[in-house]
Amino acid sequence: MPDSAPQQLLHLVIGGELVSLEKNEFKDLDKVEVVGVFPNYATAYTAWKAKAQQTVDNAHMRYFIVHLHRLLDPARDTKQDTK
Repeated sequence: MPDSAPQQLLHLVIGGELVSLEKNEFKDLDKVEVVGVFPNYATAYTAWKAKAQQTVDNAHMRYFIVHLHRLLDPARDTKQDTK
């Protein structure tokens, strides 16, 4: 990949109703919503915020941003950029 190509840092936005407010455990895994996969944090945050605002009246409904790039390359977070 050329050095000039934009860096992809994939993020997943998911959400659903939680069992309780004390822990991040979904009430029904069949109803977990996959909002989408996004190429960077900024676009994932925009999608997360829109979904969270739509469900503001339900305290048990939560949406999360999952940093897929960290799962795909966990060593990347610890590497130093030498350029």
